[in-house]
Order: sequence, then structure tokens, then C-alpha cells
Amino acid sequence: MLDNLKKYNILLASKSPRRRELLQQLRIPFHIITIGGIDESYPATVPPLEVAQYISNKKADVYQQRIIDDEMIITADTLVICDDEIMGKPKDADEAVEMLRKLSGKWHKVATGVAITTKDRRTSFTTVSEVKFAPLDDAEIRYYVDNYAPFDKAGAYGIQEWIGCVAVEAINGSSYNVMGLPLHRIFEELRLF
Repeated sequence: MLDNLKKYNILLASKSPRRRELLQQLRIPFHIITIGGIDESYPATVPPLEVAQYISNKKADVYQQRIIDDEMIITADTLVICDDEIMGKPKDADEAVEMLRKLSGKWHKVATGVAITTKDRRTSFTTVSEVKFAPLDDAEIRYYVDNYAPFDKAGAYGIQEWIGCVAVEAINGSSYNVMGLPLHRIFEELRLF
């Protein structure tokens, strides 16, 4: 499968263990590469559903400067959007609790932007999934934040953790996208290289 990729040394540019685990499920060989300190800011004029793709392209720009002929780099960024408010990673427990209170009992969107880059080509896209949270009380929110420390997760939650079991009532779209990497779309895009 994906024999067209044999000519590439595929690099996943991510510190996320979840993204690493997800990409492994596609059964393609890859290595991890990371560069620290990449600016993930974005102009206020970028619509919320386009921010993740904007940031994944910004990351790709940094890596592309170092790319060699046979390399393919995959960059990604995931954001949670609730009531048009972008929720990235919480900076501390208080912010995580506040984010989860805002998500409680509501639908929200999870947008993952992905850029797949070689020396002479780039494709980028956004995949959006909708997630419905059941109402959560403060004890449930505190239990999750205290026991799972979701500070490296957009919107302060990981759907694959306890909170996904007790709070997620429905998903429209890819569950893998909610975890941080829309595998089906990536597979389809990789076929085209």
C-alpha cells in the first residue's frame, strides 16, 4: 500500500505522542523531527476554522527550509472552537477547568490543519469534526483535570481519555481528527504524491 511513498523519508514534525501513535496506524515508516520555538501566532483576521491550517503551514515553512530532496514532512495543528472562540492548549489547571465548563453541554468543532511538504510540493487542508459534550458538573471537570492534566491538549481534553467516555455524546466527522490527526484524509492525500 502507498508504494509511491517509498522514495521519501517521511518525517512527522510533532512532539505529540498521540500523533505518533495515530500515524503508526497507517503502517508507513516515518521518523519524528522537532524544532522548538516555532511561532504559532496568527492574524486576528484569519477565520477560526482556518487557523489550524494557517499554523500547520507556518510550521511547514520552518521545516521546509531544512528539507532535502527525498524528505516529506507532515506538520499539523489542532484547535477546539466553541461559540467562535478558539481554544488552544490550556496554560494551567484553572484555564483547563474554564475551557471544560464552556464545552459542557454544548456542540463544538475540532479543526485539524495538516500540511504535507516535500522539497518542491505542498498540500494543506483542514478537517473539521463536531463533538457534543454532555453537561459536566464541577466535580467531574476537576476530577478529569486533576487526574489527566490535559495541558497539552487543545480544548483541555483528550477524547481517548476518561472524559471521552463520560462526556462525548456524539461526533459528526472523524474521531481520529478529534485526537489530532485526520488519518483518512492524510491517507487520501498521500496517495497523490
